[in-house]
Amino acid sequence: MLKIINATKVFLSGTPNEHIALNNISLSLAQGEFVTLIGSNGAGKSTLFNAIGGTFWLNRGRIFLEEENITYLAEHKRAAMIGRLFQDPLKGTAPDMTIEENLALAYNRQGRNGLRLGVHPQDVKIFREKIAQLDMGLENRLRTKVGLLSGGQRQALSLLMSTIAGPRLLLLDEHTAALDPAAAEKIMAITRDIVSQEGITTMMITHNIQTALTTGSRTIMLDQGKIILDLAGEERKEMTVPRLLELYSQQSKTAFANDRMLLS
Repeated sequence: MLKIINATKVFLSGTPNEHIALNNISLSLAQGEFVTLIGSNGAGKSTLFNAIGGTFWLNRGRIFLEEENITYLAEHKRAAMIGRLFQDPLKGTAPDMTIEENLALAYNRQGRNGLRLGVHPQDVKIFREKIAQLDMGLENRLRTKVGLLSGGQRQALSLLMSTIAGPRLLLLDEHTAALDPAAAEKIMAITRDIVSQEGITTMMITHNIQTALTTGSRTIMLDQGKIILDLAGEERKEMTVPRLLELYSQQSKTAFANDRMLLS
């Protein structure tokens, strides 16, 4: 479904500050697979997402999505196929537009309504049904401006917007990190439900190792732009946080020094 071959990204190439952010990464995801990504700061997690999403092109390597070569496809064209959610709840929505207007923008991403403007009555029923599943009471506030919502509500809306058009791939970039614990737990529950119900192939970056080991069916650890651990099946099921940190130290030859992850 998603196939990455020898992905390499170098920043400031040929200068004293040259940095290899992705170092010859190869990775394949099956249809409907839910993979969690972990690693210390600077390991290459967000860089990998940016390469997949088209924020920049790779120096070397190829990216295929459902057998289509998207390596050099423009970012806005990939957006019709790839849903993405960021850490900042303010980033995925337009605050001066209403809930239904935000949903309409996302819903029409694949050209359902051509160039017609505004919210169409036939879509409002769909929006109401979809947003009711969030169990936040927002189905009765469709004409409320998004800027009036809480961070958790906006992130839930962003998640719905990222999935309502039926993306081929969903990228979740620490999408609960900026929320309080109760809101984060709620968003994670909604995430699991939507991904499961829609069968969306998903990659999720998290700093919470326990969440990484219990969400989805596969956990990948990056370090210095390389994949150093790829856990699935019984090996992942039996993995503990202390054992994973021990494996990290063995593979990277360094002690894990990311306090944020250790404390998660």
